[in-house]
Amino acid sequence: MKTSHSLVLATRNPGKLREFRRLLESLDPVTGWLLADLTSFHVPDVEENGETFAENARIKALHAASHTGLVCLGEDSGLEVDALGGEPGVRSHRYSPSGDDDDNNELLLHRLRGFRRQLRTARYRCAIAVARPGTVFVEGSGTVEGWITEDYRGKNGFGYDPLFFSCQLGKTLGEASDDEKDSVSHRRKALEMILPGLRAYLSKSHTDPREEGYPC
Repeated sequence: MKTSHSLVLATRNPGKLREFRRLLESLDPVTGWLLADLTSFHVPDVEENGETFAENARIKALHAASHTGLVCLGEDSGLEVDALGGEPGVRSHRYSPSGDDDDNNELLLHRLRGFRRQLRTARYRCAIAVARPGTVFVEGSGTVEGWITEDYRGKNGFGYDPLFFSCQLGKTLGEASDDEKDSVSHRRKALEMILPGLRAYLSKSHTDPREEGYPC
């Protein structure tokens, strides 16, 4: 019999929701993960003012948990380009003034114009934090290495995927199938790190009086 666990993703990005559903089904097929995103709740936006991906993941998880009263997963991820000193980094989703994927990609290509392939090395980095109201109880991170192409390749994925060439796959993530992308994903690696702690927490009985602050 499948165990079911409910989890709220602190995002309104439908692409991320689909990706997390695929990843959890692949990594943990025994558990029936019931995922929802913030479009199912009245949660106000929160300022992502952390200086690292990990800080922003905590901010998102704690904010969502405080407004929903549920266990929430906050994820922050982005692109780090070595020739640009790690940019766009935590500003990956707001790199251009509009924050639109196409505008972000165009700005990245503009700033890398004239750089040889050997100098276009980059990585996707992901940080995950899972919180109940008031407390983050598990965290993890993951990266995938690659380089930035000089033009768009493929239409799959989202964000910088059409420009990010995966060394492991030998193609951009925009050219990769969902299964191929998931096999090397920075989000997959971060999820692998946090799954044991997440499952352990969700499997615990919350009727234990010690958890409610009562004397034993």
